[in-house]
Amino acid sequence: MDTPLRKDQESPLRGVRANIVQSIRAFRVQDLQDAAATLGHHFLYANLAHAQSKQDVLDLIAQQFTFPSHFGKNFDALSDCLTDPLHKSGPQPGFIVVLEQIPATAKFDKEAREQLLDVFRDVADYWGDRKIPFRCFYSFL
Repeated sequence: MDTPLRKDQESPLRGVRANIVQSIRAFRVQDLQDAAATLGHHFLYANLAHAQSKQDVLDLIAQQFTFPSHFGKNFDALSDCLTDPLHKSGPQPGFIVVLEQIPATAKFDKEAREQLLDVFRDVADYWGDRKIPFRCFYSFL
């Protein structure tokens, strides 16, 4: 008798570590959103194509992730919004995050892009310590 596949075995994410920040590569946004729905995970999406600066990036993430109005609009506040308050709000099923078209501009240079991705790497580690999947996929403009 065949054993039924678990949700994570059916997912297109079966080969992707549970807590990772990686290039979107061959994944399509719709496939990642569908995977989140299949797995019962939160799906967070931000299109950053129109951002020119760190402030623009943080504003767009805050808007598209529906952060509270008191969001501090810095990398520490971004980390805070993605970790402790969510953890304290109750059990979390997991997260699939897409940061599409991260800008490469004079006001958002390679160092700023790495700082942004480091925030998401730290968040992935935070959730990994709690055995909660947190996968972040990104692309550059």
